[in-house]
Amino acid sequence: MNEPVGPAPTDAAKERVGARTFGIVTLAILSSRVLGLAREMFLAYLYGGEKRKWFDCFIAAFRLPNMLRDLFAEGALSTAFVTTFSKRAQTEGDQSAWTLASKMLTLATVAMSAISILGIVFARPITKLMAMGWVDAAPDKIEFTIELARIMYPFILLVSLAALVMGMLNAKKVFGMPAMASTFFNIFSIIGGGLIGWWMDPAFGKTSLIGFAIGTLIGGLAQLGVQLPSLRRAGYRFYLDFNWRDSGVRKVLQLMWPAVLSGSVVQVNVLMNSIFASYLTVKDGPVMWLNNSFRLIQLPLGLFGVAVATITLPAMSRLATEGITEDFKQTLARGLKLVFLMTLPSAVGMALLAEPIISIIYQRGRFSAEDTAMTALALRSYAWGLVFYSGIKVLQPAFYAIERRYIPLLVSIAAVIVSVGLNYLTVYRWKLGHEYLALGTSLSAIVNFTLLFLAMRTVARGIRGHELGRNFLKLGVSCAAMAAVCWAGQLTILHNFSQQHLLQKILTLGVTISLAAGVYFLANALLRNEEVGDMRRLVMRKLGRGKRA
Repeated sequence: MNEPVGPAPTDAAKERVGARTFGIVTLAILSSRVLGLAREMFLAYLYGGEKRKWFDCFIAAFRLPNMLRDLFAEGALSTAFVTTFSKRAQTEGDQSAWTLASKMLTLATVAMSAISILGIVFARPITKLMAMGWVDAAPDKIEFTIELARIMYPFILLVSLAALVMGMLNAKKVFGMPAMASTFFNIFSIIGGGLIGWWMDPAFGKTSLIGFAIGTLIGGLAQLGVQLPSLRRAGYRFYLDFNWRDSGVRKVLQLMWPAVLSGSVVQVNVLMNSIFASYLTVKDGPVMWLNNSFRLIQLPLGLFGVAVATITLPAMSRLATEGITEDFKQTLARGLKLVFLMTLPSAVGMALLAEPIISIIYQRGRFSAEDTAMTALALRSYAWGLVFYSGIKVLQPAFYAIERRYIPLLVSIAAVIVSVGLNYLTVYRWKLGHEYLALGTSLSAIVNFTLLFLAMRTVARGIRGHELGRNFLKLGVSCAAMAAVCWAGQLTILHNFSQQHLLQKILTLGVTISLAAGVYFLANALLRNEEVGDMRRLVMRKLGRGKRA
């Protein structure tokens, strides 16, 4: 699963990111993200238009548990635990690492159960804080949001345990099932939530959203449960262990708390967008528009940013036991190049084709043309930051691997200040629309990535900056060629897109995207971008024709 694509004669080189492993994780995450998008499409179909008022409540209620899911499953807890677990397995053996795992699972169960209970008890003040603009303007929305939040807070416990299990499996080089776990969350939350919602309200009105809140818990339980057989096969047997004075537990916590703050910038920005959105002149809709557009951004972010980070973190943690070596720098640089290769064209495509993409995905049922236009505005603004969101997913864990955890913490504080400042100006001072909240998040990500990259160059005394610069220049030229195809498509087969029927829309947009992608990869091949060669060899292997590649 971890076979490198190119020549790998040394043991250290075996730690490098393999395109084959990247492909496995990418396909698993693709399944998860597509089903997550399907879940959002289903909810938009049911609760768009005049019902978006109540769907805003569901999104606001799920915002904090979902933020913690992103933070723990793809951020602080996973990063801190994988780093410590991998190093302990490397230096003290598997049994010592498994003992640490039992201590952390016991601690997480106790701590997150307490946090879930506190969330239920204090749901009212928390909800009022997170949707302050509704307190006076829409008190009925506040009350319903509180009711939904109390149902969904135990999700925090389930997702925290799932994150630890995922980290244990990743550290043991088991990537497929952990990456697939969110797929089961989406399947069970859609089916369970839909059935319970229909049972409570066959017309899928306000009350049916309670069913989807319960479905969220069912999905969280499934996300944890499907990973347990793989963990057992890896050799782990759980037992309660309350000896939390272990040095490994202390190490995880020491790494985790700075990571909670530094790794949560994007999630905190999204949360702040939700709070500021409640103060916008338009009260019903902005929360849903921002949520739906960010869901699309999460597709390439998860496929490429999270996939690469999932593979590189255990490798960098093991390599870091020998210091910041050339192999460490190579692993980090290659991870960034893979991320740039796939997320840059995704960002350009989403920015140029936002409205046709939103129309095909969401515009049906109660989701109106107005919802499409407003969601597209937010998507264009979020697209500016996609490359940087993804780069942060790779760069940030590298600091924890080399135990420089306070650098990303300080950088993150600066990024949050930028985001909050921009949100204040756009909402309170300039009275601008919801799309400027999304733009503020993107600008915050640009600041975050830039400062992290400069800091890593200083700490590591270079991370192949010239190589990355040449690579990015090639990608820029390729994206310019791709953008020309998208622009030509807008002037020709997409010019009357709103009047086309669904099959025609799918065909014309599909042709435009396919031609644009073809031009992009052809341009990269002509420019001899080596990462395209890695991806080509991966595809050839999957087709059974790449054994000599």
